[in-house]
Amino acid sequence: MMKTTLAIVLAALLTPALVGISHAAGNVKAGKTKAAICVGCHGLGGNSTNPLYPKLAGQNATYLVTQLRAFKNGKRKNPMMAGFATQLKLGDMKDIAAYYANQKPTISGARNTKILSVGQKLYRGGNAKTGVSACMSCHGPSGKGIPPLFPRVSGQFAAYTESQMLAFRSGSRKDPKDIMSRIAKRMSRSEIKAVSEFIAGLDTAK
Repeated sequence: MMKTTLAIVLAALLTPALVGISHAAGNVKAGKTKAAICVGCHGLGGNSTNPLYPKLAGQNATYLVTQLRAFKNGKRKNPMMAGFATQLKLGDMKDIAAYYANQKPTISGARNTKILSVGQKLYRGGNAKTGVSACMSCHGPSGKGIPPLFPRVSGQFAAYTESQMLAFRSGSRKDPKDIMSRIAKRMSRSEIKAVSEFIAGLDTAK
């Protein structure tokens, strides 16, 4: 009950940030053509093979549009992505997002299995002592997210997830209402690494 309530409260807080982009219904065919430039980093069909670049396949389309707009307007900092995003109109973003949302994601799989139990505990139940909410409260039991507010995380590279959690922790990456920032700041580096490994092996198909 507590987890359901938390998700509802967070949804109410974040909804204003998505006004104007809640209907990110783009053209999948057009998006495939427009996403050709993205293949170098994000891989064929959005399944990156390089841990430095995230997998986009199967990601919530509205979330992808939100991030592209953030790169374009400078709210999310990344020189390479800003260079691409500034060339895109909203319609282009919606098409690209629709294409990736319709691709089948691959699962990276955990590499450091020794810390999986710690990661699983954090993902499923959080850490009551430090005020860390369970990741599944927003990202779902299988990590597929709760569209359109919370992104899919399952199967993402552990290294990428860890880098983003550390960015939230340091303040170099922001999110609406600083929800992720507050959570990450309450987590130790070992906890962040453990939950990142667990997420890498999460499979929404199971």
